[in-house]
Amino acid sequence: MAKILVVDDDSKLSDSVREWLTLEQHTVELAASAEEAEDYLAVSKYDVILLDWSMPGKTGIELCKDLRNRKVKTPIIMLTGNSAIEQREQGLDTGADDYLTKPFNLRELSARVRAILRRATDQVSNTLEHGGMSLDTQARRCYINEKEVILQPKEFAVLEFLMRHKTEVFSNDALIERVWKADTTATEDAIRTCMMRLRKKLADADPGIEWIETVPRVGYRFKT
Repeated sequence: MAKILVVDDDSKLSDSVREWLTLEQHTVELAASAEEAEDYLAVSKYDVILLDWSMPGKTGIELCKDLRNRKVKTPIIMLTGNSAIEQREQGLDTGADDYLTKPFNLRELSARVRAILRRATDQVSNTLEHGGMSLDTQARRCYINEKEVILQPKEFAVLEFLMRHKTEVFSNDALIERVWKADTTATEDAIRTCMMRLRKKLADADPGIEWIETVPRVGYRFKT
């Protein structure tokens, strides 16, 4: 489905949103401040940003304004505890695409995300491609040389994450934090097993290419 960045200093709320959206097959990353969100946005592309209005330091509305000034078109849903029409108007005028008042129902949040993704189909690419590999992130399907490779959900999530960060190397701990996230049963052995299965499936589809590279004593990266 979509890759979503949640920017909120309320860790309890963020964890709940991440768990809920992950169950709906979205990839979700968390930032506890606008400054941390900017670090994520500097290296990754997201389909939707859920942005809290009030945070220590730089506020969500300031981050929204800065992103729009830099011509970042990623859809933004503002989250706030203030239902005043003046604040809602300010958020939308600054560049937010939608507005959700806390506390909100998680099912409503899902509906807002689905609606905003439909409206933004001309801005968001659902396909990642490299060489003969094509990853349809909407349908959750992987193809190599136009032949489908059947992947389990976690295998797909790992491959998508590595493809979105082609120049970076990720340790087991980093993959647990960035891909497994809400799964508290994740271990290094689980990651190694998942990676072994994934690499075998990719190698079976195209024996001539090593898609995922092991960097000794560091971790894994998508081989470009």
